[in-house]
Amino acid sequence: MEQALQSSLFDHSERRDLGNGAWLEVRSGWLSQDGLADDTLFGELRDQIPWRAERRQMYDRVLDVPRLLSFHNLLDDPAPHPRLKQLRRRLNDAYAGELGEPFVSAGLCLYRDGNDSVAWHGDNIGRSSTEDTMVAIVGLGATRVFALRPRGGGPSLRIRHCHGDLLVMGGSCQRTWEHAIPKTARPTGPRISIQFRPYDVR
Repeated sequence: MEQALQSSLFDHSERRDLGNGAWLEVRSGWLSQDGLADDTLFGELRDQIPWRAERRQMYDRVLDVPRLLSFHNLLDDPAPHPRLKQLRRRLNDAYAGELGEPFVSAGLCLYRDGNDSVAWHGDNIGRSSTEDTMVAIVGLGATRVFALRPRGGGPSLRIRHCHGDLLVMGGSCQRTWEHAIPKTARPTGPRISIQFRPYDVR
């Protein structure tokens, strides 16, 4: 069973309880608040970030990862764009108290078109497989479906993640749910997602 959701259902920073200690929050138009948004950010990140392509072993073959990647420790390394540290500070102001620690890294993914995707997964929590955590994702560019499903089966969610939206997965979400960006045959432009994570979460 699949449950389609629009980001507008999460207006006013509504938090959705996913069960078993997991929750999801979508803030529509978050980037445009406090005067932080501009139409040039996507292009600047696309053109200035040191993107890399990866290849991974999949069963008996080595395949191209269907997106470009860039990872930055914002505590120890210089940020490739000043807005990344601005966004990190804003997220820490909003969530670090509840999280119990700050966001420290920014992982960026460039989805060049509808053929780029990421398979079902939960982010790895390096410290302990039983800890709760948060992952905050800012979307830029083309709208793509952000899909979630419970580990072990159950109703899935498909959320339209639009330009400037903030999506936060918290509590046990990385342990009890999986998420993905599915491929799409519909013509679509490029998208950048920026994932802010605390220490030792990838």
